[in-house]
Amino acid sequence: MTEWMKETLYPEYAQALSIDELLYDSETEHQRLKVFQNNRFGRVLTLDDVVQTTEGDNFIYHEMLTHVPILAHGAAKRVLIIGGGDGGMAREVLRHASVEHVTMVEIDAGVVEFSKTYLPMLSQGAFDDPRLNLVIADGADFMKAPGGTFDVIIVDSTDPIGPGEVLFTDTFYGHAQQALAPGGILVTQNGVPFQQGEELTNTLRAFKALFADWGCYLATVPTYAGGPMAFGWATDGDARAVDLAVLETRFIQAGLQTDYYTPEVHKAAFALPGYVRRLLP
Repeated sequence: MTEWMKETLYPEYAQALSIDELLYDSETEHQRLKVFQNNRFGRVLTLDDVVQTTEGDNFIYHEMLTHVPILAHGAAKRVLIIGGGDGGMAREVLRHASVEHVTMVEIDAGVVEFSKTYLPMLSQGAFDDPRLNLVIADGADFMKAPGGTFDVIIVDSTDPIGPGEVLFTDTFYGHAQQALAPGGILVTQNGVPFQQGEELTNTLRAFKALFADWGCYLATVPTYAGGPMAFGWATDGDARAVDLAVLETRFIQAGLQTDYYTPEVHKAAFALPGYVRRLLP
């Protein structure tokens, strides 16, 4: 009999992944961590039986939350990652040789340690990069006094339940705005709008009150079930309007080899279907 991991993030909709080999199952101070092998998606990480990332499709999520703001900015030197304990976000940020310093704030040291052991294909050595400063702390607490400003802030959070809930508040976004350098960009994980529309609306209502340019862009990640995923976008600059030709030049100069992100996808991701547009405040 095949054992299945059933994710019931939504009350009326579920997804299931076969557990072809259970590799890790442990309760930490904050959450229950599992890593298992799935014959389609490779290694799968779940927190409290909700898929966080997979070996097979993590590239979509990580590329779109890093390369979109960094290449739109064009001169990002200092990047802050809130969350991202598996190291995948740091991996993609550090592929930009122009980035000089990355601060990564993760609340759960257990996530980092077991990711190094069980999910090394996600971080690909990012934790050993001298440009990375790993801070084990609550991201909301850190943001109150971050110690300097950042060109790009990436909020790689879990859904707004449990430890991740404080990362979706107006106060947190206000502190993030203050931590951005002039022209800096804030991007956030905002769930699947078809299923989690209120989450996106609430975030963008805060962005609208705080930033000159705000909105979201989309990407489809197979294991984040229920439709395309939304990423919040906020800045007081004009980076969203960057020309396609400029993006193409920056992309080539960065020497990136990507599996999802392209400059064309970057521009197109901001084109929103009607049901998502109607969620904007």
